[in-house]
Amino acid sequence: MIPDTSADPMPVTEPNGDIWVFGYGSLMWKPGFAHLERRAATVHGYHRAFCVYSHWHRGSPEKPGLVLGLDRGGSCRGAAYRIAAAEAADVIAYLDARERVTDVYHQHWTRARTAQGPVPVLTYVPRFRTHVQYAGKLPAERAALLLAHGVGNSGPGWEYLENTVAHLVDEGIRDPHLIDLRERVRAIRAML
Repeated sequence: MIPDTSADPMPVTEPNGDIWVFGYGSLMWKPGFAHLERRAATVHGYHRAFCVYSHWHRGSPEKPGLVLGLDRGGSCRGAAYRIAAAEAADVIAYLDARERVTDVYHQHWTRARTAQGPVPVLTYVPRFRTHVQYAGKLPAERAALLLAHGVGNSGPGWEYLENTVAHLVDEGIRDPHLIDLRERVRAIRAML
């Protein structure tokens, strides 16, 4: 599916035209684009959650997986990447192709707090309640099953979960919900 970009917000730039991108899942450990700087960052009003059914990267329409999204409420610690002005359009195009394969996410500009001060960031947020792939808050048992069994074009869901938790821990970010999910998924996989 080609994403509808007609309503995408205009990029919010630094005075020199550089942009910032916020990563909260795989963008933290596999950004896939050149950047000038990476900072620890926190956005408010959203939290990291396995709230998106994956029909491409970690599952299929017939056998959905589960991937992270920024769901409403709370806050989320992640990474902010500064992208050179000359590369901004190419990086946004790359991210659109990566994140919007099925158009469940849309571009969203918000502010992130960093130790060096606030920065405007581009991030990708699910289309809440308007897209068939928005899962919302699932029971932990259901989420674990989807993560344990989902496999898509980017690999299995359990691998995505393991990589994300490992990188969060490396960065000093403790997410008890994701750690609990990881343990549930490991138990399911041990019985396979």
